[in-house]
Amino acid sequence: MPAEKTDAIVIRLADFSESSKVVTLFTREFGKVAGLAKGAKRLKSPFEAALDLLTESRIVFLRKATSGLDLLTEAQLISRFRPAGGDLARLYSGYYIAELLDGLTQEYDPHPRLYDAASGTLRSLSGDADPRLTLLHFELELLQEIGHLPDFEACSLCHEPVEFGQGARFWVSQGGLICPQCGRPEYQHTEVQGGTIAVLQRLAADEHWQRLSVSAQQFKELRRIVTAAICFVLERKPRMLKYLPF
Repeated sequence: MPAEKTDAIVIRLADFSESSKVVTLFTREFGKVAGLAKGAKRLKSPFEAALDLLTESRIVFLRKATSGLDLLTEAQLISRFRPAGGDLARLYSGYYIAELLDGLTQEYDPHPRLYDAASGTLRSLSGDADPRLTLLHFELELLQEIGHLPDFEACSLCHEPVEFGQGARFWVSQGGLICPQCGRPEYQHTEVQGGTIAVLQRLAADEHWQRLSVSAQQFKELRRIVTAAICFVLERKPRMLKYLPF
């Protein structure tokens, strides 16, 4: 098999032997790839420090014809995820991104746009961007890219548009919002403020979301809605979620 070259983000590492590692990477051209990096644990290796968790590297690998591991032959460091001042909120957010990419993408299912979003989000988290909104925006991009973004524009039952300022409810198993006219007693505890819906729409549409001003109550609702959507698709609660301080 010919050697493949691509940019990749390391999303999981596991020891294979005294000198080698199994590396799971989210690549730009090939999607998720699991490869054996022989000699990666040695002081002098063809990988140097390019295979640490959340590093972005340009890799070369040999694709296996069978279902076994691919063989990683080279990795050159592009950038390293280093939150300023060792900020734990940003660090755990990065680990959370790695967990989502690992759990919600398939091997050899390329998503270049999602790769660019993950790379850009890690750069933002290394800087001074608000980690709360930055992470929410990435989660929505991820859900959209894999085809599981809830509908934040129209009622999931009657399909009428949900207007700005109109109270609605979010029911994840119904695929999105439920307007007041379609409200039922069992949906009562899931009510969402109209302002929160507007923020969701802007976050999902990528319309200058960095400029958004979000109240504490709105952020609480945003976090509840997006977490519910992620858990529904993943079919479990992400392990890193409990470490996020927001």
